[in-house]
Amino acid sequence: MRGERTTRATTDYESATGRIAGLPLRRHHVLLTAWTVLWFFLVEPSGGFSWHYLRQGEQLLFSGQPDGGLSLYAHHPELQIGPVSLAAARLTAPFSPHVGQLVAEAVSAGLGLVMLVLVGRTAALYYLGTGTNHRRLQQRLLIAGLAFIPMWVEVSVRFAHLDDVLALFFTTLAAHALARGKPVQVAVFLALAVDSKPWAIAFAPLILALPRPAWLRTALWFCVLVAIAWLPFYLGNLDTMAAAKFTIPTQPASALRWFGVTDPSTPWWDRPTQFGLGIGLGCIAVWRGRWPAVVLLGADARILLDPSVYTYYTASILLGTLLWDAVGQKRLVPWWSWIALVALYGGTLFLPSDPARGLVRLAFVVVSAAYVLLWPTQQTRRPRPPVRGGGDGRRRTARRRERELVGA
Repeated sequence: MRGERTTRATTDYESATGRIAGLPLRRHHVLLTAWTVLWFFLVEPSGGFSWHYLRQGEQLLFSGQPDGGLSLYAHHPELQIGPVSLAAARLTAPFSPHVGQLVAEAVSAGLGLVMLVLVGRTAALYYLGTGTNHRRLQQRLLIAGLAFIPMWVEVSVRFAHLDDVLALFFTTLAAHALARGKPVQVAVFLALAVDSKPWAIAFAPLILALPRPAWLRTALWFCVLVAIAWLPFYLGNLDTMAAAKFTIPTQPASALRWFGVTDPSTPWWDRPTQFGLGIGLGCIAVWRGRWPAVVLLGADARILLDPSVYTYYTASILLGTLLWDAVGQKRLVPWWSWIALVALYGGTLFLPSDPARGLVRLAFVVVSAAYVLLWPTQQTRRPRPPVRGGGDGRRRTARRRERELVGA
């Protein structure tokens, strides 16, 4: 009888947590891993489209050439890549160019799986103590992850944009640290995101989702760490300021065209407005008690006002919808992840004209931003810090419950 009870308890535990019998694995993680591997091998033969920028940048940064080192951005404003990303790309230097690119693509693709696990843990921590059905949460994460992975492979393998990969990865770590109530970690990860790719500054409003007493210290840590990475380049060569004025062509399919922008290159006001809009919308989301929408709103501002329409931009949108679908609401079907995939990626592939594609981008931004900011949803809460004190029994119980959560 005791053996039967033990077997039944084990079966119930595996059913409740999604674990595969006898293995420290969960079913949805295995399925998402297989989905990632499939997409990796489908895309890799045509991958690495932009990897040469990373290789060029890291070689110049660590060289003694006059146009390298701290003068890198002054002489090469087209390298809109943060120093953290260039330092990470340097890790591939010992390999041949082809092998180095393959390693970067594989690691970047793998980070997408890590991000899915982190988002699952973030959601589980966010709803800890609310009676959330974690098996249902796993199912929601699986369905959203099936939409997320194709776009993640687009940015990490097809384009090999290690800078965008790291910016989104560190932002995911910041969201997880926020759910754990770790202000310094939130600051560190957000700073690393900005130090990887400057447009990640739009995610800074996550700091305001912390308890008010932690705002000042967190903001100071964030500013100091951003300055440590970027200030040496501005002090080393004052012409680095010109890198902020670098422009790219305005594509006919950009949503900017629907605002009457016909300039052949980036308007002078575009980048500041893009950053300001993303930060402003993120602040409103936090004020409304909906911090899981910050990443989506920051990415919305990017695709709304960016002159170009590269498909890898959609990866930031899919991370935003993933956080919203997993953390911001409790519906089983993560509609926004699939709406984003079909509208933005499917629209790029199947819509017949550039104006139509631009209109779809504009419509998605307006509708998604209005929904996450205004549509009635469940009451959200500020993240709670982990259990502190209260005896060994309480700590053991908290640790055991956390291990049983969706992403453990």
